Amino acid sequence: MDKPLTGNPRLAQAILELAHKEGAVLFGDFTLSSGRRSDHYWDGKKVTLHPAGAYLVGKAIFDIVSHLNLDAIGGLEMGAIPVATAVALVSAQEGKPIPAFIVRKNPKEHGTRNEIEGFVPDGSRVVIVDDVITSGESILKAIKAVEQRGCKVVRVITLVDRHEGGSDKLRNQGYAFESLLDFQQVKGKTVLGESKATGSGLKEELLC
Repeated sequence: MDKPLTGNPRLAQAILELAHKEGAVLFGDFTLSSGRRSDHYWDGKKVTLHPAGAYLVGKAIFDIVSHLNLDAIGGLEMGAIPVATAVALVSAQEGKPIPAFIVRKNPKEHGTRNEIEGFVPDGSRVVIVDDVITSGESILKAIKAVEQRGCKVVRVITLVDRHEGGSDKLRNQGYAFESLLDFQQVKGKTVLGESKATGSGLKEELLC
């Protein structure tokens, strides 16, 4: 397994500040894509589709992966689309272009009938991205699609880790995982902060 890399904490902090400013961190009563109920929610599109947010996300992830021997970056629709696109754009600006790809939830029923759109040649070294991880099923679906084409997943990166089992599941299966931000427990209250945890579960001691 490749050694985990560390991103730029100033970029993570800037993303966190923008997320709070634009209302991407919500508290209430929500149903997640996994079907679980939660009292907190990450509305990542308010960051990844924001002009400044797209650049910050693209730059933050590019800084993490730019030194890897990497052929492409992408993930499952919809959450991964703006993330992978932002990284591809920043990579071109930085003179180290990284092509992007999208894994469809369901293959097209017309035209090429592709399950994967974009640039991911068979046997590529790829990074899988998403805006959030909960159970990890969406990311595992993307991983399965690229591995069926002989690709090696060298890193999995999300903007937010909810610490509800997904990141542990990936690590237990041998994938190098990291997130820019995660939900944490501080004095009994759930908050979003710069990622510090290495395992799942909202634990008070994360920030103590």
